[in-house]
Amino acid sequence: MRCVNKVILIGNLTRDPELRQTSSGQAIVTFGLATNRDWFTKDGRRLDSTEFHELVAWAKLGEICHQYLKKGKLIYVEGYLKTRTMELPDGTKKYRTEIVIQDMIMLDRRDQPDGGAYHQTEEPDGEVMDDSHTLTADAESDKHDELFEG
Repeated sequence: MRCVNKVILIGNLTRDPELRQTSSGQAIVTFGLATNRDWFTKDGRRLDSTEFHELVAWAKLGEICHQYLKKGKLIYVEGYLKTRTMELPDGTKKYRTEIVIQDMIMLDRRDQPDGGAYHQTEEPDGEVMDDSHTLTADAESDKHDELFEG
């Protein structure tokens, strides 16, 4: 049976991206994204709600996110869900679900100097290629489990 794990979001950053590195020197960037949803009730009232998401970007895409994104910026992202588990000293388990992003497009106006679209996929040779705002790099996304922090 075929399975799908894909997330597509458009929202605003809730905080500036934070850059860290794995023990092997691989860049990992984490940041938050808020998405809004609104709907009308049967009696015509408009309601809305905000969801907050934790995002992770790896390698060159992570470096780009760290360099160009900031709190409040509107972006489009595609990626997949990843849930990690951590056992606390008292024996309880803590779960954290994140979105590991593979594509990111900055949705600010094109006339701004930092507008553009970026794409990251895993290549067999791990080579980074630049093709008019498209970047490809070895994501090593599963290695981020070692960085789980409550």
